[in-house]
Amino acid sequence: MSDVMIDAADGGRFSAYVAKPTVAPAGGLVVIQEIFGVNAVMREMCDWYASQGFLAVCPDLFWRQQPGVQLTDKTQEEWNQAFALMNGMDQDKAVDDLKAALAWVRGQDGCTGKAGSVGYCLGGRLAFMMATRSDADANVGYYGVGLEGLLGEAGKIAKPLLLHIAENDKFSSPEKRDAAVAGVKGNKWVTAKVYPGMDHAFARPGGEHYDRDAADEANRLTVEFFRTHLA
Repeated sequence: MSDVMIDAADGGRFSAYVAKPTVAPAGGLVVIQEIFGVNAVMREMCDWYASQGFLAVCPDLFWRQQPGVQLTDKTQEEWNQAFALMNGMDQDKAVDDLKAALAWVRGQDGCTGKAGSVGYCLGGRLAFMMATRSDADANVGYYGVGLEGLLGEAGKIAKPLLLHIAENDKFSSPEKRDAAVAGVKGNKWVTAKVYPGMDHAFARPGGEHYDRDAADEANRLTVEFFRTHLA
């Protein structure tokens, strides 16, 4: 488990946390941060994915604004800072950085050459964008926000995409949720699973809305999905 530096496509370099599995070569995973940066939760998620047999890398997507951000969800001040960073993010450039991380992980000796992405919250939205804009072999989004606004790109999805959607996501609405689900229904590459009664970030350990049963189910499906498509 270590931090590395990755070259950005438009110049500059950004840091990324890397967790390696015990058996190599392995499928690669770009783990996409929440709005709190590459914090302890995201690092622990990378470690967990490594324990499941994947080479996981979590890039710092706030580096253009403030490198090395590690916030928690425990104070209003941190929430305010996290939202300011999210609102200040150029998401198109963030996707470029994710593509750079994808290329980096594919190029590692410990990678099979197959790699995908998995994202949470803001990262769930960006995972959808990776499905429409990159050649990642498979992508998973957890409670991505604003997916209904990305449906114009849905026709570009040509690799497997799994979406975990919270029925009662406080950062969405029933109308937006239904629009997102309906918008991908006809695409054979996309599976959208709605979790009844769940709120945003139901899979974040220690979070306000964490639900162990729903999280375990989503994580089990995610690992099975990646083992199938990154084999």
